[in-house]
Amino acid sequence: MTHESERLAGSAPGTEQEGGTSPNVSVSLLDIAPYRVGSVALVVRDLDGLARFYRDTLGLATISRKSDTVRLGVGATVLLELRHDPAAQPWSPQRAGLFHTAFLLPSRGHLGAWLAYAAERQIQLSGAADHLVSEAVYLIDPEGNGIEVYVDRPSSEWPRAEDGGIVMRNDRLDHAGLLRAAPAPWRGMPASGRVGHVHLQVGALDAAERFYADLLGFDIMCRYPGATFLGAGGYHHQLATNIWNSRGAPVRPAGMAGLAEVELLIDRGTLAKVRGRCLEGGLAMTDDDGASLLHDPWGTRIRLVPSSV
Repeated sequence: MTHESERLAGSAPGTEQEGGTSPNVSVSLLDIAPYRVGSVALVVRDLDGLARFYRDTLGLATISRKSDTVRLGVGATVLLELRHDPAAQPWSPQRAGLFHTAFLLPSRGHLGAWLAYAAERQIQLSGAADHLVSEAVYLIDPEGNGIEVYVDRPSSEWPRAEDGGIVMRNDRLDHAGLLRAAPAPWRGMPASGRVGHVHLQVGALDAAERFYADLLGFDIMCRYPGATFLGAGGYHHQLATNIWNSRGAPVRPAGMAGLAEVELLIDRGTLAKVRGRCLEGGLAMTDDDGASLLHDPWGTRIRLVPSSV
């Protein structure tokens, strides 16, 4: 890692005051990584109910709405797209698809403010953990889509394995410490809130590794029993795959609710390399309004959007 990357990943004080807080904010390795998650698209059965849930629970704002689509995010940045299909079959946890969409907050103060808000609103959490690289809480939307809300530790504090990878664990979350870190109440998703990573359910880890690491070029940052964490640019993971519920799952059938698409912002040099590997491997890549579309082995659509870092 270069000296510049260390500086950007460190815990330098910021001046951000979104969401009613003014804590110190770290600049993320994501800001210079060749891959970043842009947005996630879900097929939903109850469009109004799900849109209301994400506005009320996470503080996302409606950016645009059509009869069958609602786009939510912060400012003009779309983080989540909801596509209405009232006839969609409910997604089963044994299927390939979404494990969770992870919303990254800029500081511990923001996460503490959200935790206080969640307690006040009696928002049910499904889990919480200190992963050493991050502090995270988990919940599930009304249609079974997993959600993570988290904050990163400075990358200089991330524990390293002997092979240079990242060490991640499920330790007890310092809930009280996070609450103390909040200088003001939660007032909605901060302007610099983003989708930090997407965790996928797949049928097999080796096939997932061939697609996401060998083809798309992600690095294996951490192997965990039943899961692989894939990062780019030194980040602990922009993507993860697991078989905890979905071992042996086939391609997802059409007409099912849940994950529809993951949008990845990719620098042009990396995209050129992916195109070359697709050509060599005979894998179809289609163009769509300036983006490149691929499908993973379980039918999840990956949209690669060229972006300058």
